[in-house]
Amino acid sequence: MSVIQMKDLTKYYGKALALDDLDLEVNQGEVLGFIGPNGAGKSTTIRILLGLLRKTSGDVHLFGKDPWKEAVELHRRISYVPGDVNLWPNLTGGEAIDLFSSLRGDIDPKRRDQLLKQFDLDPTKKCRTYSKGNRQKVALVAAFASKADLFILDEPTSGLDPLMEAIFQECVAEVKQQGKTVLLSSHILAEVEKLCDRVSIIRQGKIVESGSLDQLRHLTRIIISVETAQPITGIDRMSSIHDLEFKGNKARFQVDSSEINQVLKYLTQFEVRALTSTPPTLEELFMRHYGEDTNKAKMS
Repeated sequence: MSVIQMKDLTKYYGKALALDDLDLEVNQGEVLGFIGPNGAGKSTTIRILLGLLRKTSGDVHLFGKDPWKEAVELHRRISYVPGDVNLWPNLTGGEAIDLFSSLRGDIDPKRRDQLLKQFDLDPTKKCRTYSKGNRQKVALVAAFASKADLFILDEPTSGLDPLMEAIFQECVAEVKQQGKTVLLSSHILAEVEKLCDRVSIIRQGKIVESGSLDQLRHLTRIIISVETAQPITGIDRMSSIHDLEFKGNKARFQVDSSEINQVLKYLTQFEVRALTSTPPTLEELFMRHYGEDTNKAKMS
């Protein structure tokens, strides 16, 4: 069952095209990683999902409903955590969490208290005294203590230390186990790689690739390190070999994944003594799509 469904979604800001016939689908119980650099269209997509922006054209549905026309009803089923949480300065953290919860009306008090301990958040302090990381904790506690069906998380661990990031990852794993759905936009690629069932890469307002990490890894090359008894010759003439380096009887190179069997058979004639293959990381997959663009735009 599709929780989020977008088809040919287009958004203009005046004459500037922000989303260009974007297609995106997230199924129930799935964690989808949504990645791209600043200006790629992630925030615009999320604002349309939340009913904060009106689409120019195309179709977008949450739980089969229009987020612009039925925002109030849909927000009862959504928990949203932005990357920069603004809170009421004169409220305590606990009061802010309770206020968020009263707007939804479905908090689990035991779960809230458990999360306060896990995130090491003092709920008695005024929000104006909180660091950025503690403001994020307030939003995360309010979100994961709710009974939402869909979690929209836009850079949710911004400002958190590694220990708190690990607690966040446990929370995502827990709601997934409960059959909830998560849309995670994050610049921490290791986080996306660990948590997400599928990844959608957005570039210039379009989804350029979408699939599981295993499905996406065929798009890039595998790194091979090999040591042989005899010097390797002739491998530089193979069109599937890239960035070849030699050090004595050791070689390191990249190979197109579709040709790896052919390359391994070729290497056996030189008596392989040691060989390691390293699949591409999510960051390498991302760099394949953006190349030099990532030097111009810092990932968001």
